[in-house]
Amino acid sequence: MKMMKTSCAAQTPCGRLLSTSSRCRTVMPAWVIDKYGSNEVLRFTKNASFPIINYPNEVIVKVFAAGLNPIDVAMRGGYGAATLSMKRDPLNIKQSGSEFPLVLGRDVSGVIMECGLDVKYFRERDEVWAAIPPWKQGSLAEFVVLSANEVSHKPKCLSHIEAAAIPYVATTAWSALVNTGGLRKDNCANKRILILGGSGGVGTFAVQMVKAWGAHVTVTCSQNAERFLRGLGADHVVDYTAGPVEEPLSALEKFDLILDNVGGDTERWALKLLKPWSGSKFVTLVTPFMQNTDRLGVADGMMQTAATVASKALKHLMKGVHYRWGFFAPSGSALDEIRDMVDAKQIRPVVEETFSFSQVPQAFEKVEKGHARGKTVVQISKGGDDV
Repeated sequence: MKMMKTSCAAQTPCGRLLSTSSRCRTVMPAWVIDKYGSNEVLRFTKNASFPIINYPNEVIVKVFAAGLNPIDVAMRGGYGAATLSMKRDPLNIKQSGSEFPLVLGRDVSGVIMECGLDVKYFRERDEVWAAIPPWKQGSLAEFVVLSANEVSHKPKCLSHIEAAAIPYVATTAWSALVNTGGLRKDNCANKRILILGGSGGVGTFAVQMVKAWGAHVTVTCSQNAERFLRGLGADHVVDYTAGPVEEPLSALEKFDLILDNVGGDTERWALKLLKPWSGSKFVTLVTPFMQNTDRLGVADGMMQTAATVASKALKHLMKGVHYRWGFFAPSGSALDEIRDMVDAKQIRPVVEETFSFSQVPQAFEKVEKGHARGKTVVQISKGGDDV
């Protein structure tokens, strides 16, 4: 079902007749890429296609702030192109390169401007936040279209800039720790959690969430991030710049769950830190899934991926621990729960640096350098007075 806009005034699902300028527009300002590459491929345009509601469960959001993540830098360079193209065009009808011009940006905080006919839980002018799936057009634009089940009402206590720092890392951490790791607020008390790579976006969120649920949290980070992470609630901090972290970690009591944000050779030693035969889990967010499909094609890549994860899971299960891969999963319902934790002051946003809409290339450079202490956010529009 496609809902086409035929006039500048239209009846909303809420029964109000709107005559907003957005309904008349066919183009909008955005940062796009026309090919994959380095920072030079980023291009500002005032003529990006204005998003259209194609399905009755969709909403159009006016973007006030957009958060950047390492995946945006990776996607700029072509990471996941084969997999994401299949998701965008499962029947392979469109030509290669049909994703361009591509808008990046996975976090959004803004205001709903238009609702599809089946949208029941949101109204126009509602302040919302969301994590945008990587196969959809992103938030480095004035407007974005999303499914209503990907959207949640924004925490009342946060500005749009603060709110844009949370959704993507929050839903990624939620997927890894709750959906894959089995943690919940009613089973987390006194569990020992190790977070490898604690000072980035996912790490800083995960520390706060499991600490709010009563867990004992150990993190690895560089020495200059120790005070920062203790301020977020970490009980024990191990400095990875002081030498191999497996040595001081091996001296500690074993863990119930390890969240790996680092990858590399961590699997070689980290699973030995888990409590054997007690349901303990190692969940890594650094997986070869996208690289396999990019390198081998979708079918062979998925077969390679399935074989890899199955063999690793079986190997470690024989040693009494569970090995799992974690993935980002968009979820408005998860963001609803996270919003309540934010409004209860259990979780706070960690914004390292804010850039203006004209400074998007500089924002990408900042993220690309790594060693983050929280999130990089781009302010797209100021305030909410113009809604």
